[in-house]
Amino acid sequence: MGIIWTIIIGFIAGIVAKFLMPGKNEPQGFVLTAILGIVGAFVASYLGQALGFYAPGEGAGLIGAIVGAIIVLVVYGMITKNRAA
Repeated sequence: MGIIWTIIIGFIAGIVAKFLMPGKNEPQGFVLTAILGIVGAFVASYLGQALGFYAPGEGAGLIGAIVGAIIVLVVYGMITKNRAA
C-alpha cells in the first residue's frame, strides 16, 4: 500500500508543483507533469529516509512530495534547457 500511496501523493504533488513553479522549460503535458511529480515523491521519500526524517518504509507526506517534485522539475528544466541550446 505504501507504493500506491506514494504514487497518489506524487500525482497531486506534481500538479501543485507545476502551479507553484511554471516556466517555459517545464513539461507542458499533464501526463508528464504528473509522472515527474510521482518521481519527485519517490525522491523525497528516499532522501527523507536517508536523512532520517522518515522511518524505513515510510513515504513522504504531501509537503515533502511537493518539494521533491519541484526539485525534479528544476532538474528537468535544466536538462531540457541544455538540450535546446
